[in-house]
Amino acid sequence: MIMKTLKTLSLVMAVAMIATVKLQAGDTPSANPYFGKLSAVSPAELPAKSADLVSQADLKNRLQTTIDVVKAAVGLNPAAAPAIVGTIAKSTPEMASAAAATAVALVPNQAIAIAHAAAAAAPSQAGKIVEAICRVVPNVYKEVANSVASAAPGAGKAILAGVSAAIPSLQESIAKALANNNGGTPSVSDVLDQVTAPIFAVPHPGPPYIAIPPNPPNLQPGNGGEVVTGGRNYSTPPGP
Repeated sequence: MIMKTLKTLSLVMAVAMIATVKLQAGDTPSANPYFGKLSAVSPAELPAKSADLVSQADLKNRLQTTIDVVKAAVGLNPAAAPAIVGTIAKSTPEMASAAAATAVALVPNQAIAIAHAAAAAAPSQAGKIVEAICRVVPNVYKEVANSVASAAPGAGKAILAGVSAAIPSLQESIAKALANNNGGTPSVSDVLDQVTAPIFAVPHPGPPYIAIPPNPPNLQPGNGGEVVTGGRNYSTPPGP
């Protein structure tokens, strides 16, 4: 019975984590159960506290906890998004892609930095990280994939599979490029440089449902790693 429950939970988490994420309407600080806990810590402690909340959540609620924690933490300090995601990914690798996708939906101009941080902390999840992020910001798939490849150099095939899963319109071009590789270890950048197909990303939402933005952010590739400055001033109490 336990094994059956774990397998079912694993399937639900796998489907849900590759869905794209956005801040839902009405998801205010007062509605997020983790905003209060995270607002009580210093900026330096925010990534570690976020990771603790995720790792301590029970398996049944861990995915939703990850989403809520990242929303609260990134909302408090957007500039810390890569550090928040990387710390969560290191302590709970199976939540790396969910944390990364949630953060990217909130601060899409940090997509490349977030992708690198997540993959560096959880290289075994490289393919899932690429897939989840590319569903949110498909127009920078090359930059995201190359960033993850630099953090997880042995995960080339998984990274390319992640791109193909997130953007089905690229599957044929990627398959042809891989075929030209004669079965060798693929170079992510070399393969994607040969891809010229149009980009049509397809979300795979699953329970619990995570909404896809109706219009994925239109990022300029050169700005994908920009870090947003600002965040809440922790020395000033939040307003009423």
